[in-house]
Amino acid sequence: MYKLVGYPQTRATRVAWMLEEIGADYEIEPAPPQSDAARAYNPTGKVPVLVDPDAGLTISDSVAILTYLGDRHGVLTFPAGTPERGRQDSLTQFCVDEVEGALWTAAKHSFALPEEVRCKEVKPACKFEFDRAMATLETRLGDGPFAMGETFTIPDILFAHCANWAEFGTKWPLPGGKVGDYLGRVRTRPALARAEARLKSEVAA
Repeated sequence: MYKLVGYPQTRATRVAWMLEEIGADYEIEPAPPQSDAARAYNPTGKVPVLVDPDAGLTISDSVAILTYLGDRHGVLTFPAGTPERGRQDSLTQFCVDEVEGALWTAAKHSFALPEEVRCKEVKPACKFEFDRAMATLETRLGDGPFAMGETFTIPDILFAHCANWAEFGTKWPLPGGKVGDYLGRVRTRPALARAEARLKSEVAA
């Protein structure tokens, strides 16, 4: 059984979502970012953290965790070294750099950084970068239902989570059209709803 260390409305949602998609057994240890509980697993205080006792592994960073789970179980990913995996990893990196980067910079200057070093003037630039990334995403999406065509993969989890972050966290509107249809499709997957509900219930327990 895996242990997921994390909290609702954080990147832990991504990991819980993937665990739900693959039907893995896991438990949740609620730990807000920068809490003592989080620091017990990750000295940076960031969540999520995944503990895999069978492998003797404790791993942080949501993208690294998703990649590890995909490779370990052979699901939601293409095999390493294939052209498909190259394209998949390119989409993953694009999401992290261009989409999440804009969201995280805006978040840091809203609440994450010490107040004395925040720069609210950076937020319009972040919004510009996010909108530009959404326009680029439209050119990168093919005709299939998912980012990689017919197969649901790790980038879909990342794009959908960032869309929720943009809409509910930063209050940035999402695009319509092809990108809007795509994001709506992946954001309504039952596994995401189960993951969010389970994280909330663990905190409430």
